[in-house]
Amino acid sequence: MIQTFAHYGCHFLIPLFVALIFYKSQWKYAFLVMIAGMLIDLDHLLATPIFDPNRCSIGFHPLHSYFAILFYLFLLIPKKSRLVALGLVIHIFADVVDCSFM
Repeated sequence: MIQTFAHYGCHFLIPLFVALIFYKSQWKYAFLVMIAGMLIDLDHLLATPIFDPNRCSIGFHPLHSYFAILFYLFLLIPKKSRLVALGLVIHIFADVVDCSFM
């Protein structure tokens, strides 16, 4: 129960806080863009089984690979890609929190 709350809390609450604090005038737009970072979970469709509660996503799925994570970190540098990158990095952080319970 606490693992689920921590995982999904990170997925939704951290982007909300970031949007409210750093993007006050456009917080709804910023929140939606960061939430769109969850689309990287589409790579779970490539795994068999698609969902395994005992599998850590980090390092297993292609969009959760260490190379991809490094790319997401570099996307934080340019201002034009920063909001998307924040969503991706927050998503990875949420998955790291989830993996820490395993």
